[in-house]
Amino acid sequence: MPPATKTIFHVDMDAFFVSVEELFDPALKGKAVVVGGQRTERGVVSAASYEARKFGVHSAMPLRTAAKLCPHAIFVDGHRDRYLEYSEKVYQVLTSFSPLVEMASIDEAYLDMTGTERLHGPILCAAHGLHHKIKSETQLNCSIGIGTSRLIAKVSSAKAKPHGILWVIPGREAKFLAPLDVRDIPGVGKVTEQSLSALGIHRVGDLARFEDSFLEEHFGKWGLALAGKARGEDAGGWFDNAVGENTEAKSISHEHTYNEDTADVAKIESTLMRLSEMVGRRLREHGLHARTIQLKLRYKDFTTTTRAHSLPAPTQLDTEIFEQVRALFRKNWRKGGQVRLLGVHASSFEAGAGQRDLLEDGRRQRWQQALAAADRLRDKFGEASVSLATGMKGGFREKTHENPAGLPGKKERA
Repeated sequence: MPPATKTIFHVDMDAFFVSVEELFDPALKGKAVVVGGQRTERGVVSAASYEARKFGVHSAMPLRTAAKLCPHAIFVDGHRDRYLEYSEKVYQVLTSFSPLVEMASIDEAYLDMTGTERLHGPILCAAHGLHHKIKSETQLNCSIGIGTSRLIAKVSSAKAKPHGILWVIPGREAKFLAPLDVRDIPGVGKVTEQSLSALGIHRVGDLARFEDSFLEEHFGKWGLALAGKARGEDAGGWFDNAVGENTEAKSISHEHTYNEDTADVAKIESTLMRLSEMVGRRLREHGLHARTIQLKLRYKDFTTTTRAHSLPAPTQLDTEIFEQVRALFRKNWRKGGQVRLLGVHASSFEAGAGQRDLLEDGRRQRWQQALAAADRLRDKFGEASVSLATGMKGGFREKTHENPAGLPGKKERA
């Protein structure tokens, strides 16, 4: 008996952050809404209602630009805990349809629905059933793309928005992709688009006409991946693992951009402490210990310095991360230089904490227990409920569009 044709669903929540805000404040419905911060801040848009999008507002756009394009928009700071709560509700619905679920972010997921016809009916019936259940149990709308690969499912869900379902029938992948702009391929950004354009490649169909060897010659391994993507395959770049496979993060980082540039050392170091807490929290969530800690330091004139240090033994403790990143800051800061952005980055992960002496182990165990208790309080009362003293003055909202700790399906490992 031949194997069942692969069937992948990509479920993408429609204007997720805005839609959740509307549940808590129905007065926002039907209005131009921007989530991510206030109109005068330096941050970026996390989400925009469809009414705001009509004026050119989109995610990742500077808030100040959004305010100019849509002066009448309502700007909302966002509530991460609400988004996590509703993301969890969506996840519970998804797992009732397939055990193979991969939360790609807080508001989108892949499901492997291969061979589920006997349980959920034909593919489109299953998609409509999932569509209806998400709406009935969360009061939120979604769009669903269906294909034989994650790439096809993701591209088709984007074309189904808002509140639609689009199935690319097996064997029609190349025909579906051919007329689309190369930017519709996940992972193709402005730089790649410009490079492709220089070769006369503007549509996916143009890309598909070139030999793999030609694309590899011009783009290396990414060229081979592009060739596969033009055929509708899950070729490299986000799609290297199976749906639902437990994959490890390669790095964890958090950044903060000040609304006003600062040379206040106390304020800068307090911000570094808060960023270290956020990175440490994510490390503990994944059961990882990082051996390399990196500082990102961007000045008022946009010049950027990155410096890293490898520890003798890996860590997941906020205090140890902060000690290293503070030392990097003090060693590399241009005294008096006004800082625009700070970032803390952890990598080179290991499963264990390494060997230390007994006295050191005792101290670290106490910190581990204290931080685990703090994590439990954050789970219950929100990320801002607990902070180490050094980081309190550096308090700021975690970016709404960043993947937070506790993403459904990616809870802390035992």
